[in-house]
Amino acid sequence: MKIFVFWIWASMISLAVNCQNTGNQPGNQNGNDLNQRSTSMDLKAAPDEAIFTIAGGCFWCVEEVYERTKGVHRAISGYAGGHTKNPTYESSNTGQTGHAETVQVYYNPDSISFHTLLEVFFLAAHDPTQVDRQGPDVGTQYRSIAFYRSPEEKDAIENYMAELNASGKFEKPIATEIKKLDTFYPAEDYHQNYYPQNPGNPYIQKVSRPKVEKFERKFPELVK
Repeated sequence: MKIFVFWIWASMISLAVNCQNTGNQPGNQNGNDLNQRSTSMDLKAAPDEAIFTIAGGCFWCVEEVYERTKGVHRAISGYAGGHTKNPTYESSNTGQTGHAETVQVYYNPDSISFHTLLEVFFLAAHDPTQVDRQGPDVGTQYRSIAFYRSPEEKDAIENYMAELNASGKFEKPIATEIKKLDTFYPAEDYHQNYYPQNPGNPYIQKVSRPKVEKFERKFPELVK
């Protein structure tokens, strides 16, 4: 069940909601964002596309970051990393399916590299040091995963994580799993492009928007 929770943030008590918020009614749409986006749910890559798949907490947040990234054609929210077939939002939220909320990114490798997408993931889209949670969202369904499809992608992820751990950028070790992608299951329709369709949602305002703004500050050259 989607719930509202009170939690302490920056030494102040404020009302916040988690990614299971009941507010799934579309609000005023941001026309500039939606009108320029592909709404295709085709899981196959086009001839000029490659696929990048990650899990970094609530997919509403991660999807929006990549939708705003130059070189990205589209992003689809879904589920991956678990052991059950055809997971749903409700079943994944039990924490018993093994699946994490995941975003599949379709990008033009001539415009943006796999490595740059990794940088966005680790440095802006989420906190890779948190274990089985992201902010107010707690559970294995919110864990951090970098999926790979080839030995080259696995090597790229391992090397970048080692570089980050050695750099001192984070106070804690990176907790991101490196996992071979088995099957990506797209999420229900109302989760797609959730951020621009629900700008008044308290979770979007308090949790998602700061992550999007962090991306825009950290990577201004990548913002569409």
